[in-house]
Amino acid sequence: MASFGKFRWISRRFTAHPSAPLRICVVGSGPGGFYTAEKILKAHEKVEVDVIDRLPTPFGLVRSGVAPDHPETKIVTNQFSRVAQNERCSFFGNVCLGSSVTLPELREMYNAVVLAYGAESDRCLGIPGEELAGIYAAREFVWWYNGHPDCRNLDPDLKSTDTAVIFGQGNVALDVARILLRPTAELARTDIASHALAALEESSIRKVYLVGRRGPVQAACTAKELREVLGIKDLHIHIQPADLVTTPADEIEMKNNRIRKRVYELLSKAVTPAHAPYPGERELHFVFFHKPDKFLESNDRSGHLGGVQLEKTILKAFVGDDELVKQVAVGTGVYAEISCGLSLKSIGYKSIAIDGLPFDSDKGIVPNVGGRVLADASKDHMQYDTGLYVCGWLKRGPTGIIGTNLYCAEETLACISDDVDKGILTSNSPKPGRDGLLQLLDSRNTRVVTFDAWEKIDTEEKRRGNLKNRPREKLTTWEELLKVASE
Repeated sequence: MASFGKFRWISRRFTAHPSAPLRICVVGSGPGGFYTAEKILKAHEKVEVDVIDRLPTPFGLVRSGVAPDHPETKIVTNQFSRVAQNERCSFFGNVCLGSSVTLPELREMYNAVVLAYGAESDRCLGIPGEELAGIYAAREFVWWYNGHPDCRNLDPDLKSTDTAVIFGQGNVALDVARILLRPTAELARTDIASHALAALEESSIRKVYLVGRRGPVQAACTAKELREVLGIKDLHIHIQPADLVTTPADEIEMKNNRIRKRVYELLSKAVTPAHAPYPGERELHFVFFHKPDKFLESNDRSGHLGGVQLEKTILKAFVGDDELVKQVAVGTGVYAEISCGLSLKSIGYKSIAIDGLPFDSDKGIVPNVGGRVLADASKDHMQYDTGLYVCGWLKRGPTGIIGTNLYCAEETLACISDDVDKGILTSNSPKPGRDGLLQLLDSRNTRVVTFDAWEKIDTEEKRRGNLKNRPREKLTTWEELLKVASE
């Protein structure tokens, strides 16, 4: 790599300062990244931390993943802002790992690198018809209504159909269903992206189907999210009473998992007496014990989604390695169809591999033990990649809530601290850190967005929002974000 010689020279220049601090770079400014940075700064008084992100805006999932009608969840950004304003911490946005700077270059410039860039891709169903227009990953849809610049132009067609089918019954699936069904007058008081609000105001969607392979006992959502969607006013809830009949294996699962028991109880109470929806009433259908078999092309619009074919499933119980009862869905060969013009796949986010990084493509994670990256994960010869760590979804997979990243960060910090104590991480060979990074980025004409520049974006969004009696009016294009940041 042509630029490496220059940075070896910088490193040699820094050896003249034996008291140089330990320099750590955190890649990703979402909850995993900021919690890790915060923990490092608190635990080690002489460590400097730089947080980089490919977006011009910090906070990752809190900004682009949390639903706009969940403002209380976003309060954590105040905590993250205090971290970024620490004199030993710097934020550099619009810096993309792989193109702006490579992983080997970061490792050359820092004593340690913590990768916390989350999951920015999606799992595929792998069934016929998945390429039809009108089918989206839930992540794309969430980014669209949250104003993520990568999905500003997604433009889902909400006018040409009255029915949407969502595959998955986790919290993201419920978020998406709620946004489609909630009165737009309520959404208008949130920080939802203006382009999404305008599309939802003209939406023809009146029925949403939430499809799960397993039963109500195994629904992957939390009770809080479920209560919220069940509480939407003027919404007709459809649940087949037969789906609520439990088996001995279900009872064991609920006994061992309080959340599952609560979710099941909420679904049971949501069953309403059988009657047709009122004219114009919106509908939410919970479809259990069905899995996607194929997408069906519309008879009227070539290349567009016209419906989905589902296969009925049954559950087969077995005892897992942890000695807990688990149940898997098995197809029965019995099929049903739902006509729809929109389908959203909420079956899991997926992390992206980068050059020079070990990656388990099946699990969608970087092989690690407690946050230490494994250079060799074979059972006979387990070897760590010194100075390289992971946190968040890249470490454990796309599971948990924002608070889960706090415990995840503590575990990764314990590995870093242990390596410092053992002398594995040391500043005896000083690294250039942020000076070297900024010199490299400048040589590549990368427009770095500092935290001060992000605060300009933040101020402008709040100013525009105030004019419309909203918390903020998000800037949703790369051009606009970078323009305001540089003013």
